[in-house]
Amino acid sequence: MSALSYLEKLLEGIEIEWSPLGKVAKKIYSGGTPDTKKTEYWENGTIPWMSSGEVNLKTIKKTETFITEDGLNNSSAKFVPENSIVMALAGQGKTRGKVARTRIKLTTNQSLAAITFDERKINSDYIFHFLETQYDNLRQISSGNSGRGGLNLRMISAYKVPIPCPDNPEKSLAIQSEIVRILDKFTGLTVELTAKLTAELSMRKKQYNYYRDQLLSFDQGEVEWKSLGSIGEFIRGKRFTKADYVEEGISVIHYGEIYTRYGVFATYAHSHVRDDMAESLRYAMPGDVVMAGVGETVEDVGKAVAWIGNKKVAIHDDSYAFRHSMNPKFISYIMQTNEFIDNKAKHVSRGKVNRLLIDGIAKVKIPIPYPNDTDKSLTEQARIVAILDKFDTLTNSIREGLPREIKLRQKQYEYYRDLLFSFPKPDTNGL
Repeated sequence: MSALSYLEKLLEGIEIEWSPLGKVAKKIYSGGTPDTKKTEYWENGTIPWMSSGEVNLKTIKKTETFITEDGLNNSSAKFVPENSIVMALAGQGKTRGKVARTRIKLTTNQSLAAITFDERKINSDYIFHFLETQYDNLRQISSGNSGRGGLNLRMISAYKVPIPCPDNPEKSLAIQSEIVRILDKFTGLTVELTAKLTAELSMRKKQYNYYRDQLLSFDQGEVEWKSLGSIGEFIRGKRFTKADYVEEGISVIHYGEIYTRYGVFATYAHSHVRDDMAESLRYAMPGDVVMAGVGETVEDVGKAVAWIGNKKVAIHDDSYAFRHSMNPKFISYIMQTNEFIDNKAKHVSRGKVNRLLIDGIAKVKIPIPYPNDTDKSLTEQARIVAILDKFDTLTNSIREGLPREIKLRQKQYEYYRDLLFSFPKPDTNGL
């Protein structure tokens, strides 16, 4: 008999009572944070301290931060026992309404609420799995859907959860435990598959990078290494902002998109600005290589994309168009190599914002095959590009296919999880 068939038999004809969490839980309380500016509260801390962002880990077996006993005494935070539930009351982005289960004794900040249970009556993991299905509804009742909304202890206490066989605690716990066993098994399989697929993707990327770098090392053959400044010129873009974006208009490339949305080359732009800005912008022409001028990491700075679209494209003032007479994809591929990245790093100004030093990058040398024969050089560049395009297509296929497979498995897990909790809904579950 399958696990689902067994559970179906177990659930046959049972009564479900929708009870407020405040009635089901042993205790519900929020955390607290001492003065974060007092570094002595955090240096050499030994007590696990959970931040709101860590709720995304779902099962908390360790924390990144530790607090001292003095720091804890100077906050309103209380210990959260193992096998409790922690829920985000507030937070940036999509954190609010997320839940995690604890496997260690810890403390939390004020943007998290702790929910503890008497494990002789309620399986906390059962409530955790159910609340995971309630994310959208929890956000809906938490002062609306805006990023400034928030949950409070009153809302959480009033929120109803399904309790099977409320008048038969022994059978209720058996049902709860079986649901947890099935969902934990699904979760484990999903995590295992995700780890394997992620490792596969990493291996394929390393393999591709190795062959690309080998092909572009030019250990043999007629080649000359020339500085970028000697084979082309750098043209800086002009400023536009998010307020200028429109659905249809002038095609633009923002510097941040170069390392988040583009690959080695691009034939179309993801963004557009108003048509009336045409005269105030500066453009990359077909065949130019567009480079990011700033970035959060040194590797992001100078990230390149060959623009091979049919028309010119406007570029941001924190990016540069490298104009030249070579194969643009050949240059872009070279700019992805480890050697170029290492040389580029020497010409990045580090600070709160990492910035490309264009006079320095112009001195970085790249290999030019058959430098004294333009036609032969371009033919060799095209040959190398054709090989790397095949590698790139294969790698992108894997890069897109594996995350899609991971997402599919996650949806499959969520489908069965929601199926297990498809009890008749209460009349209301909100405020």
